[in-house]
Amino acid sequence: MATVEEVARGISQVLANSYDGALDEDGNPIEIGLKREKDISINDPRVMDGFGVTLSSDVMTVKYQGDVSMKEMKDKNFESDTEQMLADILSYIKKQYRKVTGNTLSCSPAGEMSMSVQSTSRVRNWVQASRKYKISGIDGVVSSEDAPTGEELLSKNIKDFLALGKGPKPKNVTRKQEG
Repeated sequence: MATVEEVARGISQVLANSYDGALDEDGNPIEIGLKREKDISINDPRVMDGFGVTLSSDVMTVKYQGDVSMKEMKDKNFESDTEQMLADILSYIKKQYRKVTGNTLSCSPAGEMSMSVQSTSRVRNWVQASRKYKISGIDGVVSSEDAPTGEELLSKNIKDFLALGKGPKPKNVTRKQEG
């Protein structure tokens, strides 16, 4: 079992080695599965896309952002293609994590993919997608299911604050009690 710090450092190293234009040990470009890795003709604009990861408790969120054309957006397989992009990124992270740390990164999907498509003009559009994965085999972390919710924490703090006002009556208070 790995600690949270070891997992976070391993994933951080994978991301540090995955910048646009990065090369592997043999001097070949690293292939993650992003659109920017495909050869483009001189007339086409540069494809902009990338990914990132956030960790919270035992949940890793893989995020993808990329430019899309109107033709791609209107394709009936657009959502499944975006989901496949997230799966390719996760596969790359797992493979590189094993290479960097020598351990396997075991995770399973935790919920559905979240996707947002926005446009700035009739020509430029972009997609932002993310998916959460539960990491198994981490020591020293409260599971995301066992962690108290924000409402539970707030309720406890309010109760503690209100309890401070229920102390003994001061000796210098001489007024009649109300009620």
